[in-house]
Amino acid sequence: MLALQGDVREHAALLSSLGADVALVRRPDDLASVDGLVIPGGESSVIDKLSRVFGMQQPIREAIAAGMPVLGTCAGLIMLADEIVDAIEGQESFGGLDVVVRRNAFGRQVESFEARLDVPALGADPVSAAFIRGPVVESVGPRADVLASLPDGRVVAVEQGDLLGLSFHPEITGETRFHERFLARADARRRAAAR
Repeated sequence: MLALQGDVREHAALLSSLGADVALVRRPDDLASVDGLVIPGGESSVIDKLSRVFGMQQPIREAIAAGMPVLGTCAGLIMLADEIVDAIEGQESFGGLDVVVRRNAFGRQVESFEARLDVPALGADPVSAAFIRGPVVESVGPRADVLASLPDGRVVAVEQGDLLGLSFHPEITGETRFHERFLARADARRRAAAR
């Protein structure tokens, strides 16, 4: 868990309930000891600033480039996007995900909502998704795949290799399948490294 800012506790609790050994990542040494990284929701501009203050920006970029599995929810999706169309001045992302995102695409906190999404990659049962000031994927490049869209066509879940980005918060609704998908990839990486 990238534990610089955001809903770290909720993700950590969900991951622990799935049997994961959760480590809080705040420094480069912490990152070097994990097989995958969750970037939680929160304020993307704050996560960006703190990642630079704590010397994490470049190590995370390198880990992504080296194939580390990463799950980014809400602000985490923004941090994974290669481009942010409405970034505040000086804001940067870690990049790696071939998408363009727009921050706060669903309005203010009072306009938060829940939706049921069809995600064929996760099976027939719909996903319960909580949208809280979330981003939307404005465009998807050729290296990324769309996993889910709202009925109006707005893309809200994307995947590229071992990177998974969501506009919403599955950890709030108790939806476990995205985290399970992430953990399977982190476990595969750990087993490959042990060979």
